[in-house]
Amino acid sequence: QVQLAESGGGLAQAGGSLRLSCVASGRTLSVYYMGWFRQAPEKEREFVTTIGWKSGTTYYADSVKGRFTISRDNAKNTLYLQMNNLKPEDTAVYYCAMNRQVGSNIRSQNKYDDWGPGTQVTVSS
Repeated sequence: QVQLAESGGGLAQAGGSLRLSCVASGRTLSVYYMGWFRQAPEKEREFVTTIGWKSGTTYYADSVKGRFTISRDNAKNTLYLQMNNLKPEDTAVYYCAMNRQVGSNIRSQNKYDDWGPGTQVTVSS
């Protein structure tokens, strides 16, 4: 069993920054990727970014490329999301997720086995 817990959400102004964290506990040995997804009101949950837990390979959605940076601290079992130059359209609940299965299409939420409860990010204009 794996538990994920996000923190760091809150209110920011457009152009500002926030840093999210996600701590993983429990059975974290078989991790391939950890990622961030988000869900805005009345919209479907969408891929934001993901990182290979051992390789460090990263993938980003076009909408956040150049503004968001994903990183991880393997020793602390912690995932981070540095969000800069925030825009009102970044307003959403942000979820961290863990992938423990080999396969392609790592941008699909269906490839992720464990999810945190989410943290709200609100960007005002």
